[in-house]
Amino acid sequence: LTRGFLLPVSCYVGTLGTHTEIKRVAEERVTLPCHHQLGLPEKDTLDIEWLLTDNEGNQKVVITYSSRHVYNNLTEEQKGRVAFASNFLAGDASLQIEPLKPSDEGRYTCKVKNSGRYVWSYVILKVLVKPSKPKCELEGELTEGSDLTLQCESSSGTKPIVYYWQRIREKEGEDEHLPSKSRIDYSHPGRVLLQNLTMSSSGLYQCTAGNEAGKESCVVRVTVQYVQSIGMVAGAVTGMVAGALLIFLLVWLLIRRKDKKRYEEEERPNEIREDAEAPKARLVKPSSSSSGSRSSRSGSSSTRSTANSASRSQRTLSTEAAPQPGLATQAYSLERPERRGSEPKRVHHATLTKAETTSSMIPS
Repeated sequence: LTRGFLLPVSCYVGTLGTHTEIKRVAEERVTLPCHHQLGLPEKDTLDIEWLLTDNEGNQKVVITYSSRHVYNNLTEEQKGRVAFASNFLAGDASLQIEPLKPSDEGRYTCKVKNSGRYVWSYVILKVLVKPSKPKCELEGELTEGSDLTLQCESSSGTKPIVYYWQRIREKEGEDEHLPSKSRIDYSHPGRVLLQNLTMSSSGLYQCTAGNEAGKESCVVRVTVQYVQSIGMVAGAVTGMVAGALLIFLLVWLLIRRKDKKRYEEEERPNEIREDAEAPKARLVKPSSSSSGSRSSRSGSSSTRSTANSASRSQRTLSTEAAPQPGLATQAYSLERPERRGSEPKRVHHATLTKAETTSSMIPS
């Protein structure tokens, strides 16, 4: 059927090559096979052409041989990376690509024509990309009885990517398997839930991401802590802070008290009451002898300028008659100056003489 379909279109007679599928990892080298027997004896008319149809349906020429010349810089993406793998004139027109890139993936067609004869062959090339180095993360609390999620993911790589978690043995006797209370999240590849953590759950965990191209892994450490230890640490920190505050308060109170005491000592000698009144004189009722002597002394001191005769007569009269208490008090008050005033009032000699004479005339 194929030949019958091709004959009306052209006069070529040929055969269709095999359909081959090849998988290779990116950055490696690949050889796409194409063999023929059309090179001899007519080499001048030999034409070889490799075509690529990518995954989006676009077609482009990769390399050609025509008129005894090879053209291998026909596309910018594959420039310098494509060549004939062997002696294409002798019958091996295989294509070599090095290094491979993901953009090289697609369907390749090899066409060999010479003197009305042709050979076609097809090769499907799949370029595999190894997973990128995954990133390991922890989600949850690292305390006893809590749940912890281990997450691992690669940002690039050919799908599907398979993730596998395991424990790394650090000491003899440690188990490489995950804890018994662990559950894999199948809806999110690379996630494992560790339930009800215990101290035995602590250790080093490794995640491996792999596909047909290769594997990459990452490591994360899990350290489970006691709940009691956390409470003790929190209590110790709180106690230290409270103690520091108490010490600071005591020091402040001592300094405050010391400053107050110093201030009182400095201010005590300087206390002056400007508006304080002088203490009032306490008047005592004089006896007959004391009042008489006091009045005689007062009269003699105030009347020193008078004659001696007047003084003697006044003292004689004062001793014979007892003075009245009110008159003695009046004479004493006249003798004392006022507390407030710029200068005490002077008592005239005539006034004093009259007063003493009056007191001596009053009978006892």
